[in-house]
This record gives sequence, structure tokens and C-alpha cells, in this order.
Amino acid sequence: MNSDTESLQNQLLAWLLALAATGEDFLAESEEINWAENSSENTASTSGASESVTPYPFQLGEIPTVQTRFQAVLKRRLQSQVQDNPPLFPWETQLVDYPDYVDNISMGWVPAPGWAAQQSKLNLPIPMPENIFQQLLARCQELLSFPVPLGAKLVGVVESLFPNEPQTLNDLAGMVLRSPYRSADTLEKMPHVEGNYSDLQPRQQMALSLLAARQLLENLTLSVDASEYVSRQWLTNVGTVNLRVKYDQAAQTLRVEAELPQNGKVKLTGENSQVIAESSSGGIVSLELNSVQQQATYTLAVELEMDTHPLTFAIVPTAS
Repeated sequence: MNSDTESLQNQLLAWLLALAATGEDFLAESEEINWAENSSENTASTSGASESVTPYPFQLGEIPTVQTRFQAVLKRRLQSQVQDNPPLFPWETQLVDYPDYVDNISMGWVPAPGWAAQQSKLNLPIPMPENIFQQLLARCQELLSFPVPLGAKLVGVVESLFPNEPQTLNDLAGMVLRSPYRSADTLEKMPHVEGNYSDLQPRQQMALSLLAARQLLENLTLSVDASEYVSRQWLTNVGTVNLRVKYDQAAQTLRVEAELPQNGKVKLTGENSQVIAESSSGGIVSLELNSVQQQATYTLAVELEMDTHPLTFAIVPTAS
């Protein structure tokens, strides 16, 4: 018996053991294998008399055919198992039904250098090119209120930069979500990276982009309860926008105070209502939205004279 035949037999044995481990009857699943037809070809005769021997289910020369059939059986078994127990993304703990994803959900937001000044406030090992950061910020604006988990948003923000690496992005997104980048220990241990963004390996560029996207999305999302004001700052090239948001659970109101570095407008929008406050010279403006519901998402658009496209924040009232 040559080495190729032994190798095929070993593979066949491995497949049988795999099937046996599932507790299923292999013969029942591979009825298409016609044992009777093969066994008839394995009946030996001697000169002058016929002597039956125990039939083999297949001859050694037919192992490649059996191998193909075993692969078909295994493929059907795996497909069935995946349908019954779909795999989870790295950021998921349970199966979730997502809404249909639409690529053209853009709100018409065009990246502007003024809003991108916020990059200097992020915890990144090296700066990102301004055009790349602006693309990430624009995509964050588009996906900010999309009803999917943070991990899915991260992939959605970054995938246009790396369109042919979906699996790698999913894996890295799970790692980024598990990274406590805001802690002092993490910042001290963050590796020093020499060179520029263009000098990084593709996986490093993906990780850096995902890290920036996570921080942008978290900066743009305010989860508020009735206990205290939630503050947020956003650096622009004309100064800092300071926000303070408070949710009054008893009165079902959402109050926003915005300090603008120049003349501008602030717009707070709910499902069926909207309030607007303007300032002709900068400074503090206040606005309040009524009939606010917990866990609903409200948008706060900040528009400054430096740019006709506002920067939008998502506000989610929660229970105390």
C-alpha cells in the first residue's frame, strides 16, 4: 500500500470520527453512497469454483470519490449547524437582529477642517492624516443615530477605508472595544510609534482608525440621567464648544446649555418636536425640549459661522 493511499485512508478515518462525535449515524446521512453497487464489484472467484468473500464498501481506487461525498456530507452538516446557531461578531454576547444596512444614509454632512481640530484631544499614539480623520468624522456623523451596537458602528465607520478586509476589521473592532484606552495605566503603556500613519502596516492602520472612530462616537454620544448634568467639549479652529445636558425625569424635559466660541445656532430635535436657540456673538445659549422619553435618541446640532454644516451629537436619556 503506497503512502498516498494510506493518507487518504487516514483522512477518511478522521472524517468518520468527526461524524461519530456528533452522535449521528453516518450511513443514514450518506445514502447516496451505493454500497451494494460497490460490493458487487468486490466479489472474488477462483478457478473452477466461486468463493464469496466479505464485500468491502469501496475499493481503494475509489477513495477520491468517497472523499468528495464525505466533504459534501460535512458541508451540509456545517451549514445546518450554522443556521441553527449563527456565529457572533466579536462585540456581541447574544444574537441580535440588525436593521437593513444602507450605504447612502448620509445626512449630507461634508467634513470641514474646523470640526476636525478635535483630533488633538483624542488619545491616539500618532496623529492621523487630516483627510483620513475628516472621513472618519463624516462617517461617524452619518452612523451616529443608526440603531446598531457600537461594534457594528465602528466597522461601518472604517470599512470604506479598508473595503476588502471585513473579517480583519470585525476582529480588530472586538479588540478595540475591549481596550480601556481612557485609563491612566493604558495611556502610560501605550506604545510609542515612530513615523507617520502611512508608515504603518495595514492592520495597524485599521486598529488606529477603529480607535479614533470609537473615541469620536463616544465624544458625540451623551447618555444622561436625572442625577446630574453631563458635560462635553469639542475643539474647533475658532475655539471650544462647551455643552451641558440635563434630563428631568419627573418633568420629562431635556435641557441643554451650549457655550459657543462665535455666533451660531443650536438645534435640539426629537421625533415630533424641535427647539432652536441662536447667538449673534457667541456665548451661552439655552434650550429645553418637552415630552422626552427614556432610551429615545435626540439629536443636538451645533452650527457655527465657520461652517454651514453643523456638528451633530446624539443624546439618550436614561433612568436614574
